[in-house]
Amino acid sequence: MRAVDALMECLKAEGVDVVFGYPGGANLPTYDAFVDAGIHHVLVRHEAGGGHAAEGYAKVTGKVGVSFGTSGPGATNLVTPIVDAMMDSVPVVFFTGQVRTDLLGTDGFQEADTIGITMPAVKHSFMITDPRELPRIIHEAFHIARTGRPGPVLIDLPMDLSKADIAYERVTDVHLPGYQPRTTGNAKQIKQAARALAAARRPIIYAGGGVVAAGAADELRDLVRTGKFPITCTLMGLGAYPAPDEQWVGMLGMHGTRAANYAMDEADLICAVGARFDDRITGKLSEFAPRAKFIHIDVDPAEISKNIPAHIPIVGDAKQILGKLVDEYRALETDAGRLDPWWQRIHTWQERHPLTYEPGDGHEIKPQSVIEAIYRVTGGDAIVCSDVGQHQMWAAQYYHFPEPRRWVNSGGLGTMGFGLPAAIGAQMGDPERTTVVVTGDGSIQMNIQELATIKQENLPIKVVVLNNGYLGMVRQWQELFWQERYSHVDMNTFGGEEASPDFVKLADAYGIRGVRLTEAASLEDDLRAAFEAEGPAFIDVRVTRDEKVYPMIAPGEPARNMVG
Repeated sequence: MRAVDALMECLKAEGVDVVFGYPGGANLPTYDAFVDAGIHHVLVRHEAGGGHAAEGYAKVTGKVGVSFGTSGPGATNLVTPIVDAMMDSVPVVFFTGQVRTDLLGTDGFQEADTIGITMPAVKHSFMITDPRELPRIIHEAFHIARTGRPGPVLIDLPMDLSKADIAYERVTDVHLPGYQPRTTGNAKQIKQAARALAAARRPIIYAGGGVVAAGAADELRDLVRTGKFPITCTLMGLGAYPAPDEQWVGMLGMHGTRAANYAMDEADLICAVGARFDDRITGKLSEFAPRAKFIHIDVDPAEISKNIPAHIPIVGDAKQILGKLVDEYRALETDAGRLDPWWQRIHTWQERHPLTYEPGDGHEIKPQSVIEAIYRVTGGDAIVCSDVGQHQMWAAQYYHFPEPRRWVNSGGLGTMGFGLPAAIGAQMGDPERTTVVVTGDGSIQMNIQELATIKQENLPIKVVVLNNGYLGMVRQWQELFWQERYSHVDMNTFGGEEASPDFVKLADAYGIRGVRLTEAASLEDDLRAAFEAEGPAFIDVRVTRDEKVYPMIAPGEPARNMVG
């Protein structure tokens, strides 16, 4: 059979039920193979949208996402989702078309060195030079993408090789001697970690997106509840532990709760699981958690002690390690009351510094209240896909995620335009659950063309735009740290007229019901009506223009010096 037909057989063998992509000249043979393959292909309106949709699918399902693009600009348009997937450890296999092998190096039409361009941003990449290798390489790519620390893998397929006839035999196993991720963890180090947790007087569990990726939420809950430990999660780890629980002290980091950041600052032991101590968490690195010893559990040995030296490093899969850690902890004799003073201190912070905001005046809609209303309308049970900016932080603060894989956002790369296409993948991955996009009037215009994909696929996605007429987060930084020298952040004014589009009319142009909300008194009822109506909805909510995200850690400051 043709190599591209073998490609389809490999996808089906990997359990792929939906892919996202865009055809072009160099990948025409692949798209011809889709005609008979029986695989649901979602035609996006931009390759970046296809890459982010594959990410959203992977984040919600835990399966490997798949995205297709052609050569040249098709491949370069995928660079942002590839880097995004790398930063957030998302398993996606990207297939890019390439010019014929006789044209390689000639600057042929739509030729680009896709392997060279993406090499720093992938977990691994393959350039097909022999079509007979394609089936084995595809299965290797899926194996690499989903095992160890998940990440993106790229396969670049020249057009002439994709049409070649090969003798296809199904690949039943993958063996890569040079790629053997450690998963079980060192038994001695796990015992040391259990003893350290039992001896600590001011411990805290710090969980990141690696817990979600490993499917380790149940084991994390066992550990936290067994030891009665306080727990905080990163932006990417939200939902790994149920936010409504009494042991949850809130998100930590730049826009986390004071209780979480103060607890990290005063802890004598921090147990980090699937988290990487990035700058948005630590603030001023030299002053981060000065009283603490560190247990660091991560499947990627490169992350251990990269930013913060680990006293007890444990390399391996979070699910396996946490299960063993709970068993070891339960086998110890522990003083049940030793944490009482620590909890009293945490409760004092929570009482003095609750997560709150000033209510609006009259008709004014505060953006935080929109998130709270969405939470009530959905019963906290929706998949929330955010873009990047103030709205992202408000969603993280005020939507209390009870389960993993309900929060889909771009954390490490911070990609505006991520939310709408990611929601397409999320809805395809979990079609029975309500999927909500929380976005801003800046972010939504980055990939707004994907409204056409939503319409074509008839996806009941609810898009909520917190419309303040600004690039809000940039404006906030200019106000606080750049002496109010506002530079190119106003999205609305041009010669005294409004320059932003009429989003209701724009949604209507895409065949999607548009709604504009301006009244605080009817906000929740209006949202409920839009959410309960069949099909997709685009909801333009006019919110307070100059509202800021608080609290926050100022750049270059330690976490204890939060403002707002």
